[in-house]
Amino acid sequence: MAGNRTFTMIKPDAYGAGNSGAILKMIEEAGFAIKAMKLTKLTAEKAGAFYAVHKERPFYNDLVNYMSSGPIIAAILEKDNAVEDFRKLIGATNPADAAEGTIRKIFATSIEANAVHGSDSDENAEIEGSFYFSQFERV
Repeated sequence: MAGNRTFTMIKPDAYGAGNSGAILKMIEEAGFAIKAMKLTKLTAEKAGAFYAVHKERPFYNDLVNYMSSGPIIAAILEKDNAVEDFRKLIGATNPADAAEGTIRKIFATSIEANAVHGSDSDENAEIEGSFYFSQFERV
């Protein structure tokens, strides 16, 4: 059974371009409730820990540098079938392949600067959300 919570980050490119409000509006208009949210800036160490699953990949260092390059907005979202529905809302990782009207099609500038992160499973949504928020911070 699909869970009702997922995790997202508005990435440094989208935050720096002033797109956070429009992205959050799209999220809420798609029926997601924001249950926790914070503006933060990752250190290289924190970004490395969050993306540790990719440590052996050739893009890891660039990813860590990018994710620690500016502020991000981390959020826990709630809706029935949250992970799957959010993945549809954000679109494909490569904005050139993303469907019209998706967050990445509208706001991403490249496969690296793709505006938002979205958890890919219920298990990862819990792990990733717990990285940024304690259960006491969640509504």
